[in-house]
Amino acid sequence: MSLKDKIASFFFSSNSKEEETEELFLEEQPAPSAAPESPETVIADPSLLEIPADHPIRSLCELWKTQSGQAPGLRLSMDEDGALPSDLVSKEKNRLQSSLKSVCSSRWKSTKGRVRGKHNKKKAEEEDEPIVLDARPWFFLSSDKLCAWMLVFPPVGEGAELSREMLQQSLSAQGICFGLDMALLDRLLHGRDRYFTLYLVARGKPAFDGRNGNIVDYFPRVIERVLDVNEFGQVDYTALNLICNVTEGQEICRLIRPTEGEPGRNVLDQEVPAKSGASVPLPKGRNTEISEDGDSLVATMPGHVEFSGHSFQVKPVLDIDGDVDFSTGNINFVGDVNIKGDVISGFSVRAMGNVYVGGVVEAGSTVEAGGDLTVVKGILGDGSTAIRASRCIFSKYIENSIICAKENLQTDCIVNSKIYCDGDVVVRSGRGSIMGGRTWAGKKVSANAIGAKSEIRTAVSMGGTPCASFERETLRKELKELDQELERLENQLDSPAKSSLMGKVRMKISVAEHKLSHLDEDAKEEQEEENNSRMEFGVAYAGTEIRFGDAFLRLRQESRHCTAKLVCDEIVLI
Repeated sequence: MSLKDKIASFFFSSNSKEEETEELFLEEQPAPSAAPESPETVIADPSLLEIPADHPIRSLCELWKTQSGQAPGLRLSMDEDGALPSDLVSKEKNRLQSSLKSVCSSRWKSTKGRVRGKHNKKKAEEEDEPIVLDARPWFFLSSDKLCAWMLVFPPVGEGAELSREMLQQSLSAQGICFGLDMALLDRLLHGRDRYFTLYLVARGKPAFDGRNGNIVDYFPRVIERVLDVNEFGQVDYTALNLICNVTEGQEICRLIRPTEGEPGRNVLDQEVPAKSGASVPLPKGRNTEISEDGDSLVATMPGHVEFSGHSFQVKPVLDIDGDVDFSTGNINFVGDVNIKGDVISGFSVRAMGNVYVGGVVEAGSTVEAGGDLTVVKGILGDGSTAIRASRCIFSKYIENSIICAKENLQTDCIVNSKIYCDGDVVVRSGRGSIMGGRTWAGKKVSANAIGAKSEIRTAVSMGGTPCASFERETLRKELKELDQELERLENQLDSPAKSSLMGKVRMKISVAEHKLSHLDEDAKEEQEEENNSRMEFGVAYAGTEIRFGDAFLRLRQESRHCTAKLVCDEIVLI
């Protein structure tokens, strides 16, 4: 049997029995004798309609009370059972109140006109025209037509009472035929509260949009570079896990496909369309491929998995079982480098990815990493050892070296070194001391001890762009050496070799000058901002020099457990 046949059989059932009158009549509540103890105890029902004293529905109620002797309650609630979403009630409440006032005004004017109807002057004292208004069901539909409320106005005079035929005709006229509350409609035919009460008589079936597609990652997109310090203040530099190794054919991530939306039906029996979930492409990058079923991304070669901002890519890892020495030569690699031994003096390691050194970086060597640099046993230089990293540097100790880290630096000890770090310099584990040299950090320096009891000169500079300044210093030094080399070549006898060498030197000078000009332009474009960097230390010995931009402070005595900041262009210890 179709839905419309069910509705028809409900209204025109021949064997319908008159039900017992239900005692659900809502009386108007008398005014409270005393005010509540506090306003917080009064909880307003947001689903109740506001009925001011001059609302036309009150006049209709008085007319019905005079005619029938019954006093209807005026508690008009949109959601008596609390089954509707609060945002729906708040959205439709104003519309419902406006429509209700309009229809009540219209019915009251009609009633008023019939009561006071124009009479013939000759029959002024004869009986007035009788009032004849049938009961009227009034319906209000939500803006999305998923909810329908009904309020029945009682008959006036000899008008007809509410009946099944009247309800069916009104519902048919409005087109409401889906989601009807049949039990409620049947009860209203004989209930005492059928008039001047707001009922939710029909609810449609809402549409459910499909879920969007999603990607489940089996490798992290952002690697947390955090060192764990044990209870003894020691750091295990071998357990950083910065390299995410993958084997050929291993799954990197999996696609969760979107789902189809489920359409709904409104109370007018019209379909409510639903949106299907949006698909998400697999982040395919270099050395990866999509599986045959299209649901996963796999590696096509062993290497290191890295997320480059929009895609996963597999970088090959160069593993060196021993030292970087004559057996390997200098290392210049496009991916990550994993060195189990030492970097011997005189050799260089350059990699576009991360560099891991299981031993020591010896004096006179050069290490440049496009990612993170990890040195398990420390960096032992001779004053000319240059170490650079585009991200972070982690080392057991740093001695007599030149270090440039564009993000953060963490170590146990710094001795007589030049440190350039755009982020934080953290020297808290192990000895946690900075002795001698110069440490320049863009954001923060945190150490257990700075300087020494012997008052060795230890400089700490804060703020600015340390790495850019280091690059400018390096280029100026390189230009000076190239100029000296060009002058030496010019003093030699003319020869084909001389011309070739001079051409190469001039080319290097041109490239270095071009880089230096760009760095100088960038430095001019940088706006001067407030220096919010700070220096934290457990103890700072006499002889320590602190510089924040142009502000300078030299400690004349030992200071403990302080934080140095720049306040009103002066360095203060807090």
